[in-house]
Amino acid sequence: MEYYGMELTCEEKEILEGKKGDVMRKALKSILLYGRTFGAKRLLNIDGPIHIVTSFGMTGLDTVFDMMDEIIESGVKAKKPFTVDPRPIDYENVECSEVQKEVFKKLYKNQEKYEQQLKSLGLKNDNAFTCTCYMPEVGNIPHKGEIVCWAESSAVVFANSVLGARTNRNSGIIELLCGIVGKVPEFGLVTDEGRRAKWKIELKTSKLPNAQVLGSAIGMKVVEDVPYIVGLDKFLGKGLNNYTKDYLKDMGAASASNGAVGLYHVENITPEAEESGRDLLNENYNVYVIDDDEINRVINSYPILWENLNAKPAICFIGCPHLSLEQIYDWSRKISNGLKIANKEKVEINTILSAAPDVILKFKEDKIEYEKLVSMGVHLTYICPLMYMSNPMCSSQPVITNSNKLRTYSTARFFLDEDILDCIISGNVKRGGKID
Repeated sequence: MEYYGMELTCEEKEILEGKKGDVMRKALKSILLYGRTFGAKRLLNIDGPIHIVTSFGMTGLDTVFDMMDEIIESGVKAKKPFTVDPRPIDYENVECSEVQKEVFKKLYKNQEKYEQQLKSLGLKNDNAFTCTCYMPEVGNIPHKGEIVCWAESSAVVFANSVLGARTNRNSGIIELLCGIVGKVPEFGLVTDEGRRAKWKIELKTSKLPNAQVLGSAIGMKVVEDVPYIVGLDKFLGKGLNNYTKDYLKDMGAASASNGAVGLYHVENITPEAEESGRDLLNENYNVYVIDDDEINRVINSYPILWENLNAKPAICFIGCPHLSLEQIYDWSRKISNGLKIANKEKVEINTILSAAPDVILKFKEDKIEYEKLVSMGVHLTYICPLMYMSNPMCSSQPVITNSNKLRTYSTARFFLDEDILDCIISGNVKRGGKID
């Protein structure tokens, strides 16, 4: 019996020998081949639920749907109820033209079938669609040191860095197979050595930099390596609170999309950095200094992909990754104050705030704040803005965002938070999206 160079337990050998069914055998074989590619010598038990990155019933994924049918027919499902990335469509809160809808129907024609497949395999509930599954309202929150298997890049980097859990940045479907078998290969970020930092990031800015830009700068410099960040505690203080978690959420998402960062350490803030400090640094680490000039250089390096650079934005997306409850309140306050100063009642641009379904429901419980937000012309949605932009009839529009992830993967144009606020209230793009 070929064990792919791995040390297997008796249970794992039995699965590979087909004693627990052909589906389990094929799932484990796939995991072993995946692990062998990265030099893993054994498998580890998973402690918490998986989080699946593939949330869309997109045309062309027939092989995935067929595989899931085979798993379901065998009676196998994930060991624990899991969460999955956001849904692609929400016509009630994200208006679309009839032409755009027709494209969406063709693009995501298998959505209803796929969601039913996810439920059959162990989806937590109908609201478990978000890229921020670790929000308290959602509840997929691994503890420090726990082994999980996730694939969504922004969730992976948050779990590893802010929560101190352990997961590699896995490919889609692998996380599902690992969740079914309850095992993950031991390599990379689930190992002590793999979590050591190869870069020391020295933050020397005069003020707290925009989280999305700081993450972008780090990601483009270190790519997939682990950075150890020094100087953020000067602005954020020591330890973790809700504001710091939100900041690190957005910073991490940008580092994962503008690079391939799966873990970062922040001195005096993140769990492992608080525990081990600079002992986490490799001996021959690299140094990257980020000052005000470097922040401005990074912002000014972003390409603008609009045909008409002076076009009035058609839509503004805020919340990629999904917003926390505190961030929804914060944006509601900022928009309300901005409108009062401008002596206006509603925003000039169709503004969409994206968040997890359960986070939105929690915000809606505050009827006064929710009605105020809606009265300002702002909409709440649970969709993934990236999936909206995958529709060519949508991506051809002038879309603005404060998300570096959305900017990186689409034609959306990036603005800092203060400039986004100015745009949606005035209706105009100012300063060409650049820093003077």
